[in-house]
Amino acid sequence: MDIQEIIKQQVSSHGVVLYMKGTPQSPMCGFSAAVVQILNASGMKEFFSVNVLESDAIRQGIKDYANWPTIPQLYVKGEFIGGADILREMYESGELQKTLQAAGVMQAA
Repeated sequence: MDIQEIIKQQVSSHGVVLYMKGTPQSPMCGFSAAVVQILNASGMKEFFSVNVLESDAIRQGIKDYANWPTIPQLYVKGEFIGGADILREMYESGELQKTLQAAGVMQAA
């Protein structure tokens, strides 16, 4: 299976997928840490994460997959949502919480 197929399988088989540097318990960059905090504050305590530092192929492959140059990247129900700045704006406006609820991956508060 090539890297694009692996990524497609990951984003389609999990409700919420975060490609990040490090892990949710131990983020290795400020942007990844910020997205984990945003997800937690939105009520998402559990989500599938991929540490891109463990694989150069995944690290480059995810950039190509979404045609998005930076990491972290968040996917909900297979759809690319955005990176740290977009997620921060979505959280502050309440749009992220609505997106997660509408996707059925999070209960309404």
